[in-house]
Amino acid sequence: MTIDDARGWLSLRQAEIISRSWKPPSAQPAKKLTFREYADNWLRNRELEDRTREDYRDWLDAHILPMLGDLPMVRFEDREVVDQWYKTLSPDTPTLRARVYGLTSTIFNSVVDDSKKTGLIVNPCRIRGASTVKPAHKVRPADLAELEILTLAMPARFQAMVLLAAWCALRFGELTELRRKNVDLVRQKVWIHHGVVRLKSTTKGVARRKVKKPKTDAGVRPVSIPPHLVPALEDHLRDHVGPGIDALLFPAARGGHLAPSTFYRHWYRACKSAGRWQYENESDKTGKTDLTLHDLRHTGATLAAATGATLAGLMERLGHSTHQAAMRYQHAAAGSDEAIAQGLSAFVVGSATVPSGVKTGATRIGPRRTGKAGQPLSKRRRGLVIRVSQYERPRSNG
Repeated sequence: MTIDDARGWLSLRQAEIISRSWKPPSAQPAKKLTFREYADNWLRNRELEDRTREDYRDWLDAHILPMLGDLPMVRFEDREVVDQWYKTLSPDTPTLRARVYGLTSTIFNSVVDDSKKTGLIVNPCRIRGASTVKPAHKVRPADLAELEILTLAMPARFQAMVLLAAWCALRFGELTELRRKNVDLVRQKVWIHHGVVRLKSTTKGVARRKVKKPKTDAGVRPVSIPPHLVPALEDHLRDHVGPGIDALLFPAARGGHLAPSTFYRHWYRACKSAGRWQYENESDKTGKTDLTLHDLRHTGATLAAATGATLAGLMERLGHSTHQAAMRYQHAAAGSDEAIAQGLSAFVVGSATVPSGVKTGATRIGPRRTGKAGQPLSKRRRGLVIRVSQYERPRSNG
């Protein structure tokens, strides 16, 4: 090989580096390693919750591996392969499509981390926003009137469950694992230590359930019970809960954990009574509710925020470890904008503390009065005399 040949070879390698197509010899792809082999091994060795593992397995088998599974890693250097696969995912199920794409991207991140083994140095999942899950269900929290109707329309053994879901913002899994020992009516606390998760796998045709600790330490918490709930909980403990300390607060009719389907049969009827039932069009004879039991958690968070609770206090009550999670449960209560407007006027009439930097003048709101000749009138508008407060401005030193 001549010097010119060496320089030519080096120029080609430099061009590959610039185009990001160069790979070191140690990063050459394994000839027989397919995406299926890597994905199966990734899932097998990943630390995941049981329900999450089941979901990932289903998504891989139904949506990802049929088209991508048998391709060798070298094929994914062309990002069009993944882009074309994404187009086959149904847009009619946007949440599922986003989660499937997000799982694929996560696996490819690991593929890139293992580039010495896989030969792939760039994640081919590059569609911006494709893994972002947009809420398919926009929550409209139940107001107090609806909450009362919902509670009274439920069977007596489930009424306390609805009240705790709303006023203490508890999850369904937390509620169905609550036991007598977790409720302290003297200290007015309910203690959350575990929740029950319904798995997809079955035992003799019956869905398996697993009792587990919350995902984060913040989920293990005491929740203060509003005093007005204490009589209802006393009645529930007396009439519907077994005498043992481990007796479930809301058991199934034949014992054990309550199934969601059992609860929702009654919940749907209660939603109809409360006017929370919608029909898509005139030909829709069935309809559906726009309110789930979990949505009452939003009601509880909104009511708690209305008391003046801080974000940290809301996070503790809801069992959230991040501000972002807690903020998803914040909703403007009905009439809140009107209350803000009234509060702003209160600064002017002197019935509220005025923020620093605001100087209020004499203000009158009432029938228009005529001033003396030559005396300037206050600002007139529709028969009302309103002298607007003036903000103090810093004086110029010039």
